[in-house]
Amino acid sequence: MNIIFLSNLYRPYARGGAEMIAQRIVQELIARGHCVVVVSSMPFDGFWSLSPRVTEQQIEKIYRFYPLNFYHALADASIPFLFRALWHLMDLWNPQTSWCIKKILAKEKPDVIFTHNVKGLGMQAFRVVHESGIRHVHTIHDVQLSVPSGLLLAGQEHAWIQHSFLRTWYERQVQKIVRSPDVVISPSHFLAQFYQDRHFFPDSKVEVIPNPAPDVKPPTRVCYPRQKKALHVLFAGQLEKHKGILELMEVVRRMEGRVELHIAGEGSLTDFVTERSNLDPHVHYHGFVSFEHLEDLFSICDVCAVPSLCYENSPTVIYESLQAGVPVVASSIGGIGELVYEGKNGFLVPPGDVDALIKAFQRFLDTPWPLSQNCVEFQEEMQKYSLKAYVDRLEKIIKGA
Repeated sequence: MNIIFLSNLYRPYARGGAEMIAQRIVQELIARGHCVVVVSSMPFDGFWSLSPRVTEQQIEKIYRFYPLNFYHALADASIPFLFRALWHLMDLWNPQTSWCIKKILAKEKPDVIFTHNVKGLGMQAFRVVHESGIRHVHTIHDVQLSVPSGLLLAGQEHAWIQHSFLRTWYERQVQKIVRSPDVVISPSHFLAQFYQDRHFFPDSKVEVIPNPAPDVKPPTRVCYPRQKKALHVLFAGQLEKHKGILELMEVVRRMEGRVELHIAGEGSLTDFVTERSNLDPHVHYHGFVSFEHLEDLFSICDVCAVPSLCYENSPTVIYESLQAGVPVVASSIGGIGELVYEGKNGFLVPPGDVDALIKAFQRFLDTPWPLSQNCVEFQEEMQKYSLKAYVDRLEKIIKGA
């Protein structure tokens, strides 16, 4: 079957779990004999980059183009608010996106189109796909169709900006463009309900399918009561304030050597984290790491921390941690509670609550975690999140089952 994947970012241009999930799905579909073409963006690289071209054709065939706008999606962290607002408006109605995607569809003639995060590639992609009449499956990863930034912070749900005229107007424009794909996939019940409450996708079939875990067998974890004096905690993700990394730093300071923090990732706080790791012997910064290196970090850490301050959908790192048999301490926000079960595979804490984080980590220090029993249970539970099971369901959706 001929399949097209539309994603604003795709390796090596990636920001978080959404791009990783898309890549895993694409490669599994190709392994099953499907012909898959990826359409994604690229930073500006001369006038030729304004037109779609095949830039890679190894495992998957990848078309890229630079969406004509003020800046590329990966550069938004350093952009002033006014320019970001104008960027979002341009992204809504960029006619170049329509032209590029129409050209690719005419050449590739797909049987089905999968869309993931499209903001930054151009929201008019939805209109082109709808008008093509080709079967359309859309996967939602965050709240960006409603909240332009894609971030909804805990405690700001009822802030004036969330109910302002501009926010309401923007949401209505997006609804008109997106319309109702044939099928909408949500990795969490939380996110599906979020969009249902806002009257998105009125005629779509909505399927809740948890994200696929990496299709690898992790090394057998040695399961024994922890004997180390310090608790080794792993944070793997974007180094941004909304991910709770500053709260983790405060935990390390206050626990005075009882926590060794291992950090993997990149972001606007990279320089701060690097400096802190140079000054504090209990903070270890590993930079951006491959999944193979991340497996090594899981093997030496006792706990994975996901202390997000924003509403999360279904964080990829939680799947990876549970698959490695490592319990999780995470914020009780968004869809996280659908993966982390209190006292069974980890602990949930209120977002931004440093005292609660300290108490959760102290529980691991005071009482040896029953790894001998739970390591195997975690890994058995992850079978329902396998890549094979996920793509099995996708193939049924493709066929209209």
